[in-house]
Amino acid sequence: MSELINNSQKRKELLKHLILQLHNNEAPDVVKNRLVALLKSVPYNEVVEVEQELIAEGLPEEEVLRLCDIHTMVLDGSIDTSGAKTVPVGHPVDTFKQENKALEEYIAKAKELFNKGNKLKDEEVKDYLLQLKSVFNALSDVEKHYKRKEYLLFPFLEKAGITGPPKVMWGKHDETRALLNAAHEALSVKEAISATEVPALVVTILLPAVEAIEGMIMKEEEILLPMSLDTLSDEDWYQIYKETPQFGFTLYDPQTEWTPNITTTVSEPVYQSGEAIQLSSGSFSINELETMFKTLPIDITFVDKNDKVKFFSHGTRKIFDRNRSIIGRDVRLCHPPGSVHIVEQIIDDFKSGKENKAAFWISSFMGRFVYIEYTALRGHDNEYLGVMEVTQDISDLRKLEGDQRLLSYANK
Repeated sequence: MSELINNSQKRKELLKHLILQLHNNEAPDVVKNRLVALLKSVPYNEVVEVEQELIAEGLPEEEVLRLCDIHTMVLDGSIDTSGAKTVPVGHPVDTFKQENKALEEYIAKAKELFNKGNKLKDEEVKDYLLQLKSVFNALSDVEKHYKRKEYLLFPFLEKAGITGPPKVMWGKHDETRALLNAAHEALSVKEAISATEVPALVVTILLPAVEAIEGMIMKEEEILLPMSLDTLSDEDWYQIYKETPQFGFTLYDPQTEWTPNITTTVSEPVYQSGEAIQLSSGSFSINELETMFKTLPIDITFVDKNDKVKFFSHGTRKIFDRNRSIIGRDVRLCHPPGSVHIVEQIIDDFKSGKENKAAFWISSFMGRFVYIEYTALRGHDNEYLGVMEVTQDISDLRKLEGDQRLLSYANK
């Protein structure tokens, strides 16, 4: 027994075998008991490696996503993080952990309210629901936390060859978002509910959302963050640190600046403003070109023929989050797992020549009507060069009526 537990390869093989048994629903209670009994000190890196291997060996990501809650529940508190690195105050990992502590305080408040839900009188329900709504408004601030993982942390892990766990975790983010949306909808219903209906509301809609956030905290603390500290350099963390403010913080406001002890610093690119770029129909200086892209009332992203993000416009009217960490990232990894198959279909259709455009629109995105168009870029010989994505807020355009001609400007 001790030889098995102390042998990393055998332990990983056993962990993979037991997870696959769970996948096949083979005596789940027995399998869980074996996991608890045999793997009480599973190093976090082995959990990550096994998850990545399962995806590489063909287990569908959706199935790994489904199993994620099962095997992390089994291993909760059993994963060995004693070898994980420590970080100073202000480091991005410290910020993630402080945010998790703040989230846990609201999780505790939610559970306390849940316990009171069984003893309510009808006249107490309205105030009770208002208290719940306040707690869930705070918990929904987790969106900033998740976005920083998806758009800042995950790209660096992917560059290091760690792609499986980020995909699975992003999928869990999306599940949590859906659960939070359902909770807000239930708490916003105008029809009065009776005290006897409250327990069902809690168990079927509210509790799952809270448990999803709580489960993600465990996955971060015991797996993601220790693994990330082992993988990323101080230069990587500093780039994440510098771009963090554009996403904001979750229920926590860092007061301490962090400066890593590195010989090179991450700085803004330096351009020679007089240097010209000559095109077939004219030319720009680099300064003019950079300024034009920053000023365009649309967002442009360019994905090259190898499906890597090569450029995005860095304007002041951004619709979707973009930051420099996505440069060089596979475009499939820039989308939630639930929509990756559509992205792949568009790319395949563009590469084969079957299609040249794909348009989508969202009628209510943060109060805006957003139009998104993907266009295949083809060279002189019709060779495929990549994809241009153009995103535009057309809310005001859809309201236009009549004429506004050039001469009208003089009447302003």
